[in-house]
Amino acid sequence: MNKKQVKQCAIYTRVSTDLQAEKEFSSCESQEEKIRSFIKSQNDWQAYKVYSDAGYTGANTNRPALQELLGDIKQNKIDVVLAYKIDRLTRSPKDFYQLIEVFDKYQTDFISITERFDTSTPAGRLLRNIMLTFAQFERELTSERTKDKLLERAKKGMWNGGSVPYGYERKNKKLIINQKEAEIVRMIFETYIETGSINELYDLLKEKNIKNRQEKTFSKAHLALILRNVAYTGKIKYAGQIYQGIHQPIISEELFEIAQKTHKRRIRKFRIYRDFLLGGLIRCKECGYAMSACFTNKHRNGKLKRYYYYRCTCINKKGWQACSTQEVSAERIEKYILENLERISLDKNYIENLVFKLNHESKSSKPLLKNSTPAVGDGIEPSG
Repeated sequence: MNKKQVKQCAIYTRVSTDLQAEKEFSSCESQEEKIRSFIKSQNDWQAYKVYSDAGYTGANTNRPALQELLGDIKQNKIDVVLAYKIDRLTRSPKDFYQLIEVFDKYQTDFISITERFDTSTPAGRLLRNIMLTFAQFERELTSERTKDKLLERAKKGMWNGGSVPYGYERKNKKLIINQKEAEIVRMIFETYIETGSINELYDLLKEKNIKNRQEKTFSKAHLALILRNVAYTGKIKYAGQIYQGIHQPIISEELFEIAQKTHKRRIRKFRIYRDFLLGGLIRCKECGYAMSACFTNKHRNGKLKRYYYYRCTCINKKGWQACSTQEVSAERIEKYILENLERISLDKNYIENLVFKLNHESKSSKPLLKNSTPAVGDGIEPSG
């Protein structure tokens, strides 16, 4: 494709944070002004459009203005892309090489006006690689400094941010005890140690909330996180290490350790000694949740017997009444599936019809199987 005599120039600007966007020396407006001056100094160049990503990181290409720019390049609207510096376009060498490939494919040049190189020349390509290497080095160095800073904060017992544990509030970058929530946390630990069961703990809390008309509800997963969180003993965990925190504890270390020992005993107690043929393969037809392997121990005639089930995970998250299917006997459903598979394997007409249907759907560009995961309640009905 022949290039136009007047080169259409795309102006690309970017800053990483909203704070930078407001500074005169690093703002997108300042970058644009310098790039326009450069364009005016060239013969037969004109600005086609300004593409600005204010407040977007250069670590990836998931930026609206950059994606719009790439779209215009692919429509052959752009002859030259100009940026204030290479790292305004991207800080990733991998992303930059991919962008350059797109530029080359559509005969679009890239120029950094401060580093003054043109990607169509050997000298420009050399300088481009050097600058990208230093940009990557600076990024990794900043990451290491951030990690070191967080480690030092943890060693001093300071909170490093993130989700504030239930029972605490964050004030002036510090964890402060919320007395009302702290009482519930203590009750959670004491009840768990007494019952030894998260399920019973969940039911008790749910019943108490209904009785007291409280809106706060805990999922079983949330309760498990609370029971494993060492922050409640006044400690800080960072990078797998435990440090003494400056915040006040809600529970004693002894209470926390007893809860951990209770958890470990239950792991050993509830280990499943059985191979589940359909583990991870079936879903509940009623609510669509996966059916997970489980078992219960029941006393029959003075003897302990273990029964195996596939249980809808919906009831683990929302309670026993959330799904009417609840659970099905592992032995019954596995026997049902195996018997039907054997029957199908002997039904020649059914197999021929199934192969024909799959081939026809494949040619029609439709999925081979609409539901790749069988649901409890679906029947298998071969002919004859």
